[in-house]
Amino acid sequence: MIKGNVKIDRKNLISILQSCLVLILVILVALMMVEIGNLKGTARVINYAGLVRGATQRAVKLEITGTRNDELIAYLDDILSDLTSGDGHYELVKLKDAAYQERLDIQSAYWERLKAEVAAARQRGYENTQIVAMSETYFEMADETVSAAEHYSEKIAMKIRTIEILSALDMLCLVILIMLQTAMALKMARKNQLLEQKAYIDIHTGLPNKGSCEELLNNREILREPTACVIFDLNNLKTVNDTRGHSAGDQLILSFARLLRRVIPEKHFVGRYGGDEFMAVIYHTDRQEVEGILDSLRREADAANRDGNQLPLSYAYGWAISADYEGCIMQTLLDKADYCMYENKRAYYATHDRRAPRS
Repeated sequence: MIKGNVKIDRKNLISILQSCLVLILVILVALMMVEIGNLKGTARVINYAGLVRGATQRAVKLEITGTRNDELIAYLDDILSDLTSGDGHYELVKLKDAAYQERLDIQSAYWERLKAEVAAARQRGYENTQIVAMSETYFEMADETVSAAEHYSEKIAMKIRTIEILSALDMLCLVILIMLQTAMALKMARKNQLLEQKAYIDIHTGLPNKGSCEELLNNREILREPTACVIFDLNNLKTVNDTRGHSAGDQLILSFARLLRRVIPEKHFVGRYGGDEFMAVIYHTDRQEVEGILDSLRREADAANRDGNQLPLSYAYGWAISADYEGCIMQTLLDKADYCMYENKRAYYATHDRRAPRS
């Protein structure tokens, strides 16, 4: 009982672990989707943040050379507004990173100052303003903003890689658990198969037991191919049991079982029908083959007895073949073979010690 409970607990534990791992995998996939969503558009933000950095320098150079470009300044205004809010017509996302937003806010505020200096340069000439120095400062601020966006992107990429590794480990654990569960199922199936085999195997002789014989006999289908049924019964088992003990009788049964299985080809059925009775079914056969098998069995038994066998083998038998009975089934052959075996046994007792045969 304890072992059974342990196995049940182990099976339940594996199922619980599988459910937990599946749940964890679902969570990891959801987190990965979120991070991918955060990463989506980050490259575009970095690209436009870098574009602002370069385009601002171009705008300042144009102002220094006396070439005004209000469209370029308006363009830079739109990009900075879109980077800050994330709802402009450039479809830029607002990065959810405090360091980036802080650098962007500083850059945007300084851009307003730089635009005011551009206006001053137009009125007084760039030589009388700080436009060049301020543009250099703005360039550094823009560079820091781009770096902050790139760092944010790298952090998201690292999170995604970590989630991928965790997902792979999770799936590996799931595969291992599935393999364990499969191994347990195969082991249980094998055990059930062995139990089923034991239910139809005679433990003492290793031959199919009475249950197997009856299952074969209960097949009600008419025999289409020539088939023979042979019944064997040991003649001297009671004498051996009475004079030498039941262990000797068991050894006699085992010896006869081994003899039957050795002489009768493997493709045919040999089973212990009960006690000292055995049954053989010879498939796709004819009278000549059956008689040849019985002759071989008799020669093998005689040879064993001549070699000083301490437990002489003596048996009665009877057989019937379906070719002699139109539309017969296995039970019909058994009944005919049993009758012939009874006659054979009665003749044996009449010849040896005049005792009445079994009823």
